[in-house]
Amino acid sequence: MQDDLLFNRPLVEKYDRPGPRYTSYPTAPQFHAAFAEDDYRAAAERSNRVAAPKPLSVYVHIPFCKSLCYYCACNKIITHNTERAAEYLEWLKQEIRVQGALFDETRRMTQLHLGGGTPTYLSNAQLGELMAALDEAFHFAEPAAREFSLEVDPRTVTPSQIHELHGLGFNRLSFGVQDFDPDVQKAVNRVQSEEQVIELVAAAREAGFQSVSVDLIYGLPLQTVASFDATLTKIIALRPDRIAAYSYAHLPELFKAQRLIRPEDMPPPERKLELLELTIRRLTAAGYVYIGMDHFALPEDELTLARENGTLQRNFQGYSTHADCDMIGLGITSIGKVGDSYSQNVKETAQYQARLESGRLPVMRGYRLNDDDRLRRDVINALMCHGHIDFAAIEARHDIAFRDYFADALGELEEMQGDGLLTIRDDAIEVLPAGRLMMRNMAMAFDAYLRPNEGRFSRTV
Repeated sequence: MQDDLLFNRPLVEKYDRPGPRYTSYPTAPQFHAAFAEDDYRAAAERSNRVAAPKPLSVYVHIPFCKSLCYYCACNKIITHNTERAAEYLEWLKQEIRVQGALFDETRRMTQLHLGGGTPTYLSNAQLGELMAALDEAFHFAEPAAREFSLEVDPRTVTPSQIHELHGLGFNRLSFGVQDFDPDVQKAVNRVQSEEQVIELVAAAREAGFQSVSVDLIYGLPLQTVASFDATLTKIIALRPDRIAAYSYAHLPELFKAQRLIRPEDMPPPERKLELLELTIRRLTAAGYVYIGMDHFALPEDELTLARENGTLQRNFQGYSTHADCDMIGLGITSIGKVGDSYSQNVKETAQYQARLESGRLPVMRGYRLNDDDRLRRDVINALMCHGHIDFAAIEARHDIAFRDYFADALGELEEMQGDGLLTIRDDAIEVLPAGRLMMRNMAMAFDAYLRPNEGRFSRTV
């Protein structure tokens, strides 16, 4: 039951420390430059030769934005020079052609996500070019089998453009709202009206989008419990299918844009916990299901159904219902997961262009999983997605004795069991309601690489 999700502030404070989000295992700090283009090509070839080749999922990174949001830690390029985006699109289409040639033509692309930056920095005509190139290279699945989504900055599109996006083949939208409070918006240089968002959500419904998501951020400058409560009230009234409420990580020493936020405007640390508690209470009371981490969905949403039937997975965009895909990353900084490997593209547009100009893939680094990595990935995925680890299932899949293999991890989890966050049985680990917010901490017990890299991550709550 939703009201069983307990928010125990002393325990939240106790376990709130840096840790991975586990969108992959091993996590990105383990990627290395020794994994090169040849390794990626070999991984793609192996993925074609398995008995049942997987469908394809594609992530495309569009890095351009017209204005700087001070909180943003994403890889982006701030420019009003639209020629840069046009040039980038041409190189992107070249990468699409090269990547498409690596995968068997019988495989179908069932999932697509455009992230950024601001994907709608590209005009609808340019997005149409991109979609045509993707279809030619990766062969779109039938419309009923597709999950094609993109992130939308409400300041960059009109209702008529929303209808056009649906016509291009997108069936899911994610609107970046963050906060409706005008003072908070000014403090982070992202001013957009409530009316804009309402109008665009209505247009998405009229156009026939299968799913509308809204992104929020708590912990921003000048946020109060009262102000964020007002934002939540407005969001609940919009009734999006999914809501992602992200914790703001203020790291001005790492992200230059965040230095533009006045230190005196930042809320005290305890405010973030108050905002998190408020968000969980308001959204679950409104009928949203807490999926995990920062994600909430309506009971009839595919994420909720996947969580209930055991098919929920995590990938580099968060929680996903398409676990059975090889994921191809396109564009600068993008990350892919093909077969038993991860790969990441170069971070600079000049490097990206140079690699493609010479006929090479822009792979910068990556990682090939070993047997222990695959085992631990399965365990962490079971924990993060389902709140349950079945020892017998893991033992059968990996030919181990779970309690022997993970004796150290089970020892680490005993304190959390004592705090009422989980139960360790003879045959399973079960996350209890009070532990749902601390699943990242639980997963860390099974992470063989964590200790030297712990300081690189955001806080777990």
